[in-house]
Amino acid sequence: MLVVPARQGWVIYQKLDSLADSDRCDGNNPCATCASIGHDCTYGSEANSRSKNDLILESVLRVEKTLHELRSAIPAGVQLANSPQTNRTNSFSGSSPDLNLRRQSHAIQTPTSQDQRENVNNFENAVLDSMHTSTTESILQWPHFDVFPLLRHDGDSIFYLEQARPPLAVASNPMYPYVDAEDITSMLEAFERNINFWYPSMSQEQLGNLRATLQTGMPSEDTVHSCLCLLTLALGCASQAAEDLRFTAEPDAAEKDRRLRKRKLGDIYFQLALKKLHVAHLQVDSESTQCLFFTALYFASLVRPLQAWEYLSATATRCMLLLSYPPNTHDDEAEERIRRIFWSCYILESDYMAELSACPPSGIARVESSIPLPSTYHTHPSEIVEEESSLYFLACISMRRLLNRVHQLLYAKDTGAAFDHTRFPRIVAELQRQLDDWREVLPASFSFSIDTEEAATAAGGFLRQRYLTCKGVIYRPYLMWMLSSSYAETRVPPIPDAMQNCKLCLDACLLHALDLRGFPQTVLIDTWICSLSMSGAMLIILAASHVPALKEFIGSRATLVGSHLEKLFRNWREVSFGGDSPSVDRSMWLIQQADRYIRDCY
Repeated sequence: MLVVPARQGWVIYQKLDSLADSDRCDGNNPCATCASIGHDCTYGSEANSRSKNDLILESVLRVEKTLHELRSAIPAGVQLANSPQTNRTNSFSGSSPDLNLRRQSHAIQTPTSQDQRENVNNFENAVLDSMHTSTTESILQWPHFDVFPLLRHDGDSIFYLEQARPPLAVASNPMYPYVDAEDITSMLEAFERNINFWYPSMSQEQLGNLRATLQTGMPSEDTVHSCLCLLTLALGCASQAAEDLRFTAEPDAAEKDRRLRKRKLGDIYFQLALKKLHVAHLQVDSESTQCLFFTALYFASLVRPLQAWEYLSATATRCMLLLSYPPNTHDDEAEERIRRIFWSCYILESDYMAELSACPPSGIARVESSIPLPSTYHTHPSEIVEEESSLYFLACISMRRLLNRVHQLLYAKDTGAAFDHTRFPRIVAELQRQLDDWREVLPASFSFSIDTEEAATAAGGFLRQRYLTCKGVIYRPYLMWMLSSSYAETRVPPIPDAMQNCKLCLDACLLHALDLRGFPQTVLIDTWICSLSMSGAMLIILAASHVPALKEFIGSRATLVGSHLEKLFRNWREVSFGGDSPSVDRSMWLIQQADRYIRDCY
């Protein structure tokens, strides 16, 4: 396994922290951030010859001046409510006061001060608003698909497809499975290796308490602790069913049976947990919130997006409630747990809103800039794994924030610049710079190349998928402009480098599809989102393949995508990940139809 030396990990964390925290330029001149706080914007200006120390000192002084100005503008009562807590050291980030100047724990405040601060600092939040125009369903409405009426034969929204599904069948009296101590250890290790690596919210102390309870026998009482035990086992079993699919081309019958048994065992534990879940709604603390979050994760693994959304919203609301009031007892672990669950909800809620754009947001994105990033938390026995998990989590947070800015700046319903060729080139250039910055600071264990070579690790492969998604969405306005001009009756004014940027968009879409593998996080949590994203990529490739100037950029690679995706999703669905989802059915049908039309072009 590739590892990150402790000092290097600390430096990388600083860079990712800074990246997640400070890149807010939207490409306009002046940019929205500078305009909001009254600073001279330096976007697009030539570099000067001053030393790095001069520039850093100038930046620090400018930030201090701004903070003093903002502080003087806030009423005294609000200042008191927003006063930061004492800084805590951070084993993997250093948590220096200068680095975390804005992210000190001033999120603990009253609801009134929350509202006032939100109005002042809303420009800092990476928000994905409702009704944006970058969903797969929005792409399908492009006029370029009018010549393919079959693609729109079923006009129902994916929301209505999911709403019409039969409810999850839950046995009236599910029986506890018989498992020995070795089985319990295996399930907990799988949870720790997978779920707690991607969304590191459970501490080693918690896991130790769960292990002790499970080894002595599950108590019959309905408590938050017993519910958490069952949810942890359920997620551990489900993650075992999703492991090691990355290099599995066609699992044999015995392998499929093993995975199905693991999945079935997870479903039983989940049904048992649902019988106790009411206790999580009757208690307001970090562990009951964790129960709600794990329930959302399991519904995501069942590819039931509406139920996952419901529990994500409940979890996010609970997090905001707990972060709004100072704890009356000093419990660093509980505070950090809530913050990590908050950030996990931020990632997942934004992922769902990327495709279900009409869903009402919980409001979590509108306060994210005030919540500290992950800090010290003992999640794994190995310090190396714990640090890598924290770095991975931060990389996912910073990428999700960048994706939200991309969607908001380019595809917001009324203000997005994607259809304004006088605005979007500057914005695209700035967003691409931020994307490059994100990739450059990733640790070696998450590094990846921009081609079809296998990534060194599953985590690196998953992050490459995020990178390619973001790049394709960033450059999509150029493709939309080119497609529109090819259909326009009047001549459209040229845009510099338009064809080259169309190629960048198409390359990102093709690589996004061809680089997809059975990454455990993709299969377990993101099958639904991934199916929609891939059908959207196929539609974009189809639209481009019917424009001669764009077709040559795609080449014969386009004919490889459909069969590759069909095989992957078939394997996942055969081991009970999305096999009964009507919206995944719809996505697979779109992929097959688009593939047929694409092949007709070559």
